[in-house]
Amino acid sequence: MTDAAAGRIADLFDELGIEIDPQLLELALTHRSWAYENGGAPHNERLEFLGDAVLGVVVTEHLYRAYPGEPEGWLAKMRAAVVNTYALADVARGLGLGSLVKLGKGETTTGGGDKDSILADVCEAVIAAVFLSAGRDAAERFVRALMDPLVAGASTDGRSTDWKTALQELAAERGLGAPRYEHVASGPDHDKRFEAAAVVAERRFPGFTARSKKLAQQGAARLAHDALADS
Repeated sequence: MTDAAAGRIADLFDELGIEIDPQLLELALTHRSWAYENGGAPHNERLEFLGDAVLGVVVTEHLYRAYPGEPEGWLAKMRAAVVNTYALADVARGLGLGSLVKLGKGETTTGGGDKDSILADVCEAVIAAVFLSAGRDAAERFVRALMDPLVAGASTDGRSTDWKTALQELAAERGLGAPRYEHVASGPDHDKRFEAAAVVAERRFPGFTARSKKLAQQGAARLAHDALADS
């Protein structure tokens, strides 16, 4: 845990007038790998479940009210652009949560503090901790502070709303043919993970892991799009 990272999120709580329960915050920052190595201690997955719901409601309501002239399909794409593993992981990095999360030895060794899936889950768990500590209004202020910049960015960049479409368009522009995706599933049925990798013109790009095949494909498409755009 670093003082700088701890100070970053504490400063945000102070700025938003949020008093968070220290025990709930600690729980939000506890990954199951640490819990399993410490006698089955509580971990953040229940908070993650709640935080996912809170995040979805706040972002959906904001989009509905902020863009009254847009159809349902556009709103759904906008929500998908900002409520996904990749975007949440970036938010968590901005808060320095990777240095705060309690990980087991294995995850620590393999760089778990910078894994998109772990960071996204921790971000959702912290949202839930705010909700339970300070109520719905405080959780909305917190989510809006984190997500409004992403919503604003996505609303001005049509491609960012659907990375699979963006990759397909870029590949077509360059005469590379349609992208395809390779998948690998791992983990038990109750905690399945999916890794997807985009392949364009027989070039295989880095894989992306998420809790659903759809999210994994979106993340893989963004990695491939960014790599192609820079080449």
